[in-house]
Amino acid sequence: MNPQFGNGVNVFFDDLGPRDGAVVILIHGHPFNRTMWAPQTAALTTAGYRVITPDLRGYGESPVVPGTALLADLADDLAALLGRLDIEQAVVGGVSMGGQIAMEMRLRHPGLVRALVLSDTTPVPETEDGRKHRRELAERLLAEGMKPYAEEVIDKMLAPYNVTGMPEAAARVSAMMCATDPEGAAAALRGRAERPDYRPVLAAAAEPCLVLVGADDVYTPVAEAEALHALMPHSVLAVIDGAGHLPGVEQPEAFNRALLEFLAGL
Repeated sequence: MNPQFGNGVNVFFDDLGPRDGAVVILIHGHPFNRTMWAPQTAALTTAGYRVITPDLRGYGESPVVPGTALLADLADDLAALLGRLDIEQAVVGGVSMGGQIAMEMRLRHPGLVRALVLSDTTPVPETEDGRKHRRELAERLLAEGMKPYAEEVIDKMLAPYNVTGMPEAAARVSAMMCATDPEGAAAALRGRAERPDYRPVLAAAAEPCLVLVGADDVYTPVAEAEALHALMPHSVLAVIDGAGHLPGVEQPEAFNRALLEFLAGL
């Protein structure tokens, strides 16, 4: 599906499960697309939830908007999507960059957020070195394409033992990365470099939050998830063994079990 937003951005998405089910929107990370949530969508719709999985602008089937895609732009796209679907409130979840977009939605559109699900992500703003790295990576992707980058980071996206031990999952993750338009990925990298500090809004949040993290995540280690959990007054923490940065892909059964238990308590 592809609703036309007022700002001219077409966002493709899947809308699955019963129309009267509690709504969960799941936001993919960089440089992936909505298909990464297939195991979660299957489990949640079976349990009676309505699941929205969008392709962010510049990713998957959603067209590229050149330049810089601020996390605020991406969050506004998704708020507009929920508005077009007449959804007044949803559980908002995301992994990595998707988790930061979920935080941005809580900052900009708090009334839409029933609860948060934050997987392998951080609320801390980018450092100066981090900003420089993201901008340089954006230029590199434009110059080289996605394949060299995908090959370089696969054993950080997944735990190294899962790259070899779960070849189908590794192939799926690599294929998503390689299929991403470099210009869309570059725009999001530039925008992510400018992200604000989400800690104040999260510390004041009254909504429940599930914090998930792969036990062997090197991008956002368990210590960062513990700090996020400690920051939020109504959060629970689930550490997923046998996983790196993408536990929903690497250990979907354990991830889904924690997610469904959290949702059942809302």
